[in-house]
Amino acid sequence: QVQFVESGGDLVQPGGSLRLSCAASGSIFSSLVMDWYRQAPGKQRELVAEIGTGGNTIYADSVKGRFTISRNDAQNTASLEMNSLKPEDTARYYCHSYHNRRDYWGQGTQVTVSS
Repeated sequence: QVQFVESGGDLVQPGGSLRLSCAASGSIFSSLVMDWYRQAPGKQRELVAEIGTGGNTIYADSVKGRFTISRNDAQNTASLEMNSLKPEDTARYYCHSYHNRRDYWGQGTQVTVSS
């Protein structure tokens, strides 16, 4: 079993930056594919970025070139560096992984981009 705790969300002005962190419990983190999802009010949850166990990454088109996902297996953490933030990036951001036929989610952290 694994648990995730996200942190780093905040209110930021357009064009600003934030770094989100996901701290994982348990001893299997290095074997997990890690995702960041987000959900805005009235919208479906969407995949933002993913990082595999070998460090390969994928990004939603809407964040390519602005967001960077990374992981530190020694510290059991996954991070999302977000630059050039836009109002449309406003959402609750969730850490996620699928393991042993089960989805694992954190509680999320709120990112609000507004002037």
